[in-house]
Parts: sequence; C-alpha cells; structure tokens
Amino acid sequence: MNNAKTFALMAGLMALFLAIGQLIGGSQGLIMALVVGSAMNFIMYFFSDKMVLRMYGARVVSEQEAPELYQMVDRLRQRAGLPMPVVAVTDQDQPNAFATGRSPEKAVVAVTTGLLRMMPRDEIEGVIAHELAHIKNRDMLISTVAAGIAGAIGYLPLLALGSRDDEEGGHPIAGLVAVILGPLAAAIIQMAVSRQREFEADRVGAEILGRPLPLANALRRLDHLAHQIPMNVAPAAAPLAQVNPLAAMGGGMASWFSTHPPTEQRVARLVALAGGR
Repeated sequence: MNNAKTFALMAGLMALFLAIGQLIGGSQGLIMALVVGSAMNFIMYFFSDKMVLRMYGARVVSEQEAPELYQMVDRLRQRAGLPMPVVAVTDQDQPNAFATGRSPEKAVVAVTTGLLRMMPRDEIEGVIAHELAHIKNRDMLISTVAAGIAGAIGYLPLLALGSRDDEEGGHPIAGLVAVILGPLAAAIIQMAVSRQREFEADRVGAEILGRPLPLANALRRLDHLAHQIPMNVAPAAAPLAQVNPLAAMGGGMASWFSTHPPTEQRVARLVALAGGR
C-alpha cells in the first residue's frame, strides 16, 4: 500500500509538471525546466554520502573503533540481504540516525553518540533496521527523482519571464495560476512522497528486525528527546534523520509540508503489525 501510494504521488507530480510546463513554456520549456531542476538534485544523489556526513559532522568508524555498533549493523544488514554499509558516528547528544548513499553498495548508516548512550539495545537495533530499510528500498533514488521534478516545477515560472512560441497555444490566465500555485502543489506532493517512504521504511525495518515493537518504542523515545535536546545540523540535511531533529511541525496545513509522518501514526502502524500489543 505504501509503495502504491508513492507511485500514485510520483505520477501526480509528473502530471503536474507536464501540465504547468505546457501552459508556461511549451515543449521546449518542459525540457529546459526538467534539465535545470534535476541537475542539482542528481549532484546531491551522487555525492550525498560525503555531503551529508559533512553536514552532520559525522566520522566513519571501523569495527575496531566501534565493535558493538559495527557488529549490530553487520548482523542486521545480513538479515536484510544487503552489502555491508559504511558505519559512521556523529557527536550529537540528541539520539537519532540517518542513512544515505546512492545505492546499497555505496550506502552509509550513521548514528549519534546520544543514540548509543541513551537508548536500550533493542531500540538501537530497531533504529538501525529502519535505516537499512531505506537503503533496501532505494529511497535516496526515489527522493532524488521527486525533488528533481519538484525543482523543475519551481523553475518553470522563470520561463514565464522569457519569450515563448505563441503557436504552441496556452491560456495566459491559466498560466498565471500555474505560476503561483504550481510550485506550492509540487512541494506538497514531494513531502507526501517522503512521508510514504518513512511509513514503508518502518514496515520493512520491522521485518528486518523480526519484531515491530522495538522500533515503535524507539520512535516514541526519539520524538520525545528531539523536543528536549537540540541538534546542530543544517536544515537541508535534517529530513534524512529518522525523526526530524529540528522542531517538529504542527498539525493542520503545516503537516502537509512535513517530511515525516506524525510519530503517533508511525507507532500505531507498528503496533498494528505486532497484533495490537
């Protein structure tokens, strides 16, 4: 169901791009916007591991430096059927974790020192299983494509400032509405894609671990501590964390622009997987 919703959202994002592009820039404008909007996002895709580690101030650790963590990741990645990722640690008091990398062969799993210090072992395993699920699901690629299309839609209004071939048709009023509302709609859809990938990573992470409740308990604890302990991280990298390390967004319309679903919804789905216990 999560994958089906992701597919539908991605199809809607592409349809929005095609419709707005045709209204504003015609077929030539479509191509130009897609190229420009995708370029920066795919640079991030290919160099994400180094860039994100730098944003979080994380350092790669060996098995000798962090044997318990390394062996935990190794054991869980074997259960997931994945190659061994690079393991990293960032010196942050807030318990959290993230995964990045353009493919399972180039993946990184990073945790904070606060996670290792404050969380029970089974909950740490749940957190790591969730991050391995992102790698297994190739969520970095999905997020990059979604960001590329959304970025292209954001670039389309600039085409309205230039000239266009009147023979391609188009309605000026519809084009103006598209210029104003198109990027907003694209951002909402992009965030919805991100939330669906978090739900799916929770589900697959529970499968990797073999039981859902440690991850459910971990999410409760991570969410609570994220509101108590600040984290020094660039806002651009914050959405990669398992629970957004910056202040959580509120409900209502604000939730439309959140990269993560409400923690209570994530926990409820995991509890349901455990049979309601």
